[in-house]
Amino acid sequence: MTIGQVLDLLRPDFPGVTIPKIRFLEDKGLIKPERTAAGYRKFSSDDVDRLRYVLRMQRDHYLPLRVIGEQLDAIDRGLEPPEPEAVTPTVPVVALGEDGLPSPEAFTRNDGLRLSRRELLKVAEVDEELLVALEQYGLLAPVTGTTHYDTDALLVARTARDLAAYGVQPRHLRAFRTAADREIGLVEQVIAPVRASRDAGARQRAEETQGQVAALSVRLHATLVRAGLRRS
Repeated sequence: MTIGQVLDLLRPDFPGVTIPKIRFLEDKGLIKPERTAAGYRKFSSDDVDRLRYVLRMQRDHYLPLRVIGEQLDAIDRGLEPPEPEAVTPTVPVVALGEDGLPSPEAFTRNDGLRLSRRELLKVAEVDEELLVALEQYGLLAPVTGTTHYDTDALLVARTARDLAAYGVQPRHLRAFRTAADREIGLVEQVIAPVRASRDAGARQRAEETQGQVAALSVRLHATLVRAGLRRS
């Protein structure tokens, strides 16, 4: 199979997997696809099974690549790897709509996740240099008044890591910060009258309105980008 065919097989179970991710796992020695005389990768069914194993251990058990590599080595030597301990997911699944875009609930959730800087680096699989750059350009920061990072910081770090595989650096992402701030301002403008109400249900209505307007804003943004790319 080609790397594109492998991607098509994996994406139903692992929507976030990308070609750079597969190449990264190959660079780490976790898979070793054959090469044609012209240098193209040719993946076997065993290679796909190994990729599924690696991605599942990362997603469901947050195992570092070093540990996953040790387990694959054990499998290669005919041994049974230890059963991963049951874990409570630390990164909640963002509530998505049928089209894959965040639902209103995704903008009002508060999972309470708190990661130290070392934990963020480990779970997001980014280095200190990238994290410093993301902070420098205002793309993520510790939770106000603490030294800990939340789920949003983790998702930003992971997304920036994946974009970096395509040559997109943190300095290129400042436009996203600017656009996000403008959308936040629009949402705040809409919910301000609701929040200012004095009745008992005002706070809940403000939260619901915030989620609805934010979700619609992201939907419009994504649709405009998609439409623009189709015209290009």
